[in-house]
Amino acid sequence: MTTRHAITAGFVPLLDSALLVVAREMGFAEEQAIDLTLLRERSWASIRDRLAVRHIDVAHILGPMPIACNLGLNVPAPDMIVPMALGLGGNAVTVSSALWQAMADNGAKADLDARVNGAALRRVIDRRAGPPLRFGVVHPYSGHNYELRYWLAASGINPDRDIEIAVLPPPDMGNALAEGVIDGYCAGEPWNSFGVLRRGGHLATVKAAIWRSSPEKVLGVDARWAKTNPEAMAALLVALQQASLWCSQPENHPALAALLAKPAFVGLDADLLLPALSGNLPVGGGVVQTVGDFFVPNAKAATFPWKSHALWFYTQMVRWRQIGHTADRQRIAAETYRPDIYRAALKDHGIAMPSASAKVEGALIVTTPVGSSGALTLGPDGFFDGGRFDPDDIDAYIASQSTG
Repeated sequence: MTTRHAITAGFVPLLDSALLVVAREMGFAEEQAIDLTLLRERSWASIRDRLAVRHIDVAHILGPMPIACNLGLNVPAPDMIVPMALGLGGNAVTVSSALWQAMADNGAKADLDARVNGAALRRVIDRRAGPPLRFGVVHPYSGHNYELRYWLAASGINPDRDIEIAVLPPPDMGNALAEGVIDGYCAGEPWNSFGVLRRGGHLATVKAAIWRSSPEKVLGVDARWAKTNPEAMAALLVALQQASLWCSQPENHPALAALLAKPAFVGLDADLLLPALSGNLPVGGGVVQTVGDFFVPNAKAATFPWKSHALWFYTQMVRWRQIGHTADRQRIAAETYRPDIYRAALKDHGIAMPSASAKVEGALIVTTPVGSSGALTLGPDGFFDGGRFDPDDIDAYIASQSTG
């Protein structure tokens, strides 16, 4: 007799909730004898609160948030683990039409180049009179906050002095931009396409241009639930991996967009979801740019929970003075991501996975075969400013980071 597993998962209406939605709706969870219940929330704070009171077992969640929970930064929250990532890339920086015009007057181009457009934004800020520009991010402990700050700082802009950063739920970003509450935002799709196509915004750059093949959402799991339900969690990882393969196939993208468009999931028109799936992004003013690795749900070990990703997020918490650096806190951050659980769950399913649990981020200039169980290629994974992050030399990296 097959043991059935009841799992409740939270998600926020974003493109990268796709793996959980597809696992349920396309039958991959059922194939693993999982009764998967999905709960839609508007904000990441709501996801955290649902986890804290154990209304949900697992969640589509910001990559840094489980680390912040384990470090005591994001309370109330349970101890958490990350046994799987839910894809690479997927974010963009959208600005108002007025700010884009000012950036264009100072050299910005519609090609999404992070270096050129960051320099243009710096010139706008240097010449600006009046109140500072205000940018929105989805949560203080988010890849969005850290990649926006990384881009700004590497462009000579101090994100704590030269601009203001506000926290807004992803679905509110486009409206806030159109109403003049914010001048720009960093968010996941489809909320950039929504901002461009429905609210008159313009893309300034994309996550894939700031840090190629970079981490985004993960599967966050209540550590106590994981300990008492190892078979259920392993079954869920198998179902999500199968869903990631389905999502990665271009012929499935129209069906995926139609599925996510339903009110129970993202609840926006499919034509706002298709651009990110194809990488053909509306930039603004009728211009479309193709970004080949904009959102990666499966290739390049996209579902592997790299400890180097966890540690990079930790260094940004330190850099932006959210926490002080200690060896114990570094250990907690690294131990939050659990590639050992990923390997154990998927080892018998013919999935190529890295033999290492961490890597030097920013070292791969071209697509590169790596040591793995099976055929696996990674990268390119460069930072736009040429930076590298060596997880074996955390202290030196932290010391090298400026605030802009």
